[in-house]
Amino acid sequence: MPLNKNLIDKFINITSMAAVASYKYVGKKDKKLADKAATDEMRKNINILDIKGEVVIGEGELDDAPMLFIGEKLGTGIGPEIDIAVDPLEGTNFAANNLPGALSVIAIAPKGNLFKAPETYMNKLAVGKDVPGDAVDLDFTVEKNIKNLSEVKNKKISDLTACILDRPRHKKIIEELKKLKVNLKLISDGDISGALLVTDKKYNVDIFLGIGGGPEGVLAASALDAFECKFQGRFLFKTSNDIMRAKKMGINDINKKYDLKEIVKDDSIFCATGITNGDLVKGIEYKNNIFISETLITHKAGKLTKIIRRENILKT
Repeated sequence: MPLNKNLIDKFINITSMAAVASYKYVGKKDKKLADKAATDEMRKNINILDIKGEVVIGEGELDDAPMLFIGEKLGTGIGPEIDIAVDPLEGTNFAANNLPGALSVIAIAPKGNLFKAPETYMNKLAVGKDVPGDAVDLDFTVEKNIKNLSEVKNKKISDLTACILDRPRHKKIIEELKKLKVNLKLISDGDISGALLVTDKKYNVDIFLGIGGGPEGVLAASALDAFECKFQGRFLFKTSNDIMRAKKMGINDINKKYDLKEIVKDDSIFCATGITNGDLVKGIEYKNNIFISETLITHKAGKLTKIIRRENILKT
């Protein structure tokens, strides 16, 4: 069932206001304070909407309140039932240190249509809509994925670019990519935006891969769906407690590889507002007592993928 397109403007406002709230702490070296400001503002503004909302991807679980926690009910309780995925401040270190790429992110879908993911790691792979569905796969080797990608995109391997988080856990993959002479775009944080770099040729990223946050994977999948891209994810559980939590959330096959259509089953709306300048959107600007924001918005049913610039968000 498609979401009402009137929700688009409301959720652009929600991420924009959260971004402005966090922007006040950019460069203050306090990522917790920046995150709390964005979270509090987001909760406040969702709660005035006429929806029956439930957080399925959050900042933690009930014990971690006051962050937006998994299972939290939001909205006035009147109106459509909606699944909500949030990352009020994607890239907390970016905001704390005034570095590029901090975002405020939200995705919504009709109830029961957005994957309820635990806070754990996920092995991910994303490519653009120009790549056939069977060309790349999480179960393929790095070499096979790269060679297949080279063939279907009719590009030399040395002309391909892979985006991956610069982490010790990726040392082997990075070494393989270097050996194949693939160009690397290494990112220190922000794997929602990293995954979305496959959506447009202007970003010059052919594949996003590697291990990052599971909740971030679900959020990215919502936008990738609207762009008709391919995404796969497999959750990684380190402890028996992690497995127990996952099973409580309905994940019985802990080794399952999820396709995008299993993560986002129906219509969705995705909003990502820049806090600091990044590849996807510009950060908050402050001019003449007015905050100006830029938001990437997608709506699958409406075939909408665009960037919205707003003024007069909040006056001091």
